Amino acid sequence: MLTTLDELGYKNMTDIQAKTLPLTLNNKDVIAQAKTGSGKTAAFSIAVLTKLKVKKFRIQSMILAPTRELADQIAKELKSIARFKHNIKITTLCGGVSYKPQVHSLSHQAHIIVGTPGRILKHLEEESFSTEDIETLVLDEADRMLDMGFFEDIEKVISYLPKQRQTLLFSATYPPQIEQLSKNILYNPTKIEVETVHNQTVIKQSFYEAENENKLTMVLDLFNMYKPASVLIFCNTKIQCDTLADDLEDNNLSPLVLHSDLDQRDRNETLILFSNKSYPILIATDVASRGLDIDDISLVINYDLPNSSEIYTHRIGRTARAGKNGSATSLVNSYDLEIFNDIQEDLDMNAILEESKDITFTTKYDFQSYFTTLFINGGKKQKLRAGDILGALTAGIGLSKEEIGKIDILDFCSFVAVDSKIVQKALDGLSNSRIKGKYFKIYKK
Repeated sequence: MLTTLDELGYKNMTDIQAKTLPLTLNNKDVIAQAKTGSGKTAAFSIAVLTKLKVKKFRIQSMILAPTRELADQIAKELKSIARFKHNIKITTLCGGVSYKPQVHSLSHQAHIIVGTPGRILKHLEEESFSTEDIETLVLDEADRMLDMGFFEDIEKVISYLPKQRQTLLFSATYPPQIEQLSKNILYNPTKIEVETVHNQTVIKQSFYEAENENKLTMVLDLFNMYKPASVLIFCNTKIQCDTLADDLEDNNLSPLVLHSDLDQRDRNETLILFSNKSYPILIATDVASRGLDIDDISLVINYDLPNSSEIYTHRIGRTARAGKNGSATSLVNSYDLEIFNDIQEDLDMNAILEESKDITFTTKYDFQSYFTTLFINGGKKQKLRAGDILGALTAGIGLSKEEIGKIDILDFCSFVAVDSKIVQKALDGLSNSRIKGKYFKIYKK
């Protein structure tokens, strides 16, 4: 495992890893309060995988997460670390995808299941799998799960689990409901707190007065001032997301939109296109405020101020990840002043509410999409691997590795980001050659 962690780039432990691992490896219950991006996924993944008995082909660990996106990212990190041993099976159980294939997969057993409370509860009620061998329960972003109304589902899920188990609870905030839940499900836990408020020197936070009719102009001015490589804009409603997207398109910008009206396939595609830098602007509701594993968001804009300091903390936590600096700017209208003051007080901040004239810039900024994404009509079910696509682009077409970005393999399709300057060469080359002995439909996204 140490060799694998080294190969994956885990050179030094983060604070949360250093403080939790001695306890979790010793089978202790833990409540860990840490912000997203602190390295907590690796912290509990290492603990879960260390105690796993691979030859015992039964479900031994369950990990609950608030969204499918986060569950998928946890499973992906688990699988990366799990490379140190063969035949470790990790199954995701989330809503938004077909139920019956999950039942079929569970009939072949697994070692670890990762999923959302509602879908896991449905499988438990239908007796899709046995819980008698589960030794570890992890609740990731527990506060978010409670925000989304999963309290009863979580309690029902836990009622199916063995009483003798290790429980690890990770949460960015510690509201009263978390305290109540932890009393019911943990045994003599150790509470660990790591940087719950974002370091002011890492995230540059600013607030500007802006009535609704002026917000679009201010967003464009903020682009010119910050010149961000990528920007995530939060709105409080789906309608506002769509309206802002239309307004930006009228200004010759091409944003992506992420909210709950999108089906799971479109949500997956949107996140892939944003994370691989094909589209530099993403407008989202709070469905995206947690669990996004994207390290290079340089600017977060709160187009609408959120109604709580907890949501504010999670939103701005999308920037300044993986040791990088970032900026977070919030637009505050006259109806938001009370919320603004509450955020200041809760997070012990002393920010100034600036005026629009304080946004300064010298030149108009044009976003550059350095990568373009190609869609490939084949995925895991067709036995495609990232190495197959990489080989077709390098050995087959003659691209350099520097001209190839992220490769994402889904069940029935794949996405590869290529340098925008040579996208036509890549498109023509892949369209006219075989990948793993087969021709696939290829087109630009």
